[in-house]
Amino acid sequence: MLGVKFTGDIDQYRLVIPREHLPPVGTRIAKSTEAMDITVAIPTYNGAERLPLVLEALRSQALPQNLSWEVCAIDNNSRDRTAELIQRYQQEFPVGLYYHLEPEQGAAFARHRAIQVAAGQWVAFLDDDNIPAIDWLSRVWQFAQDHPQAGAFNGKILGQFGAALPEGFDRIQNYLAIRDHGEHPRQFQAQNLQLPPGAGLVVQRSAWLATVPKVPKILGNRAGRIARGEDYEPLLYMHRAGWQIWYAPAVCITHMIPAERLARPYLEALARSCGLATYGLLKICHPPRSWPWLLARTVLGNLRRIGQHWWRYKLRGKSSLVTDCELEFFWGSLLSPFVRS
Repeated sequence: MLGVKFTGDIDQYRLVIPREHLPPVGTRIAKSTEAMDITVAIPTYNGAERLPLVLEALRSQALPQNLSWEVCAIDNNSRDRTAELIQRYQQEFPVGLYYHLEPEQGAAFARHRAIQVAAGQWVAFLDDDNIPAIDWLSRVWQFAQDHPQAGAFNGKILGQFGAALPEGFDRIQNYLAIRDHGEHPRQFQAQNLQLPPGAGLVVQRSAWLATVPKVPKILGNRAGRIARGEDYEPLLYMHRAGWQIWYAPAVCITHMIPAERLARPYLEALARSCGLATYGLLKICHPPRSWPWLLARTVLGNLRRIGQHWWRYKLRGKSSLVTDCELEFFWGSLLSPFVRS
């Protein structure tokens, strides 16, 4: 058992690994050569202090009989002890735990690498700050068996927060990948960009391989700036090819949100970055002949939203962090036809 010590809440812990017990940094373990039911893929960047909670939650899963699964950690150029941590866990993990380095920076590239190396029929993504419920894998497998036409699905994403939430936070919680669409399964309306985020996303590997380009167009976080849109891009290609995208409420994870991600500068930048992906994503799920109409709708629609927001909040002195974030999203969407993804 690793020396994972908890003090207080789940997000307050420190990891102790005696250095004399660590294998040399850089050791690689190849992927499984056997077909699996599920590959749990964990893209991570500098995740050494967050990954223990994820791995311990996976190790504690209540599983159905005969489910075959593995875990692949995709190290996206970490500069901390992520490689050492994974190597230590490999010695005692109950199923195959494989380490892969993805040198191209960005979650989009890390997820593409996970698809390439996975042995599972289904690939279930967890970010390094996503804690799966104890029955998460069991629920994933059950929903996958019941919905063979699903190219992808996701469930409830609850939040555990490191600071107090602003009033009206539920209006902007989607930017932080906090989602609860109720208790009943339903299909997402992909053509309207109503889609699940990458946190906790489960995809049918064959659907991804058949539809998603190997080089992503929307690259997401890179070059030190916040960006969004890379979560939706693969789903739109699947949708365009006829695959269904589902909401599965019983498939539940908790997303750990530290205090710095609830600060105004971060939230406003995040909201605008989400907006900046709007036009590029719409182009994926609509034919080229409709792009001029999409451009006009995007620009004029967001001009109208910005005007209404100013009248309702700014000019009446009713602004708040939440309304300012909404305004940043509208500005980002307005500008989205004129910026590169």
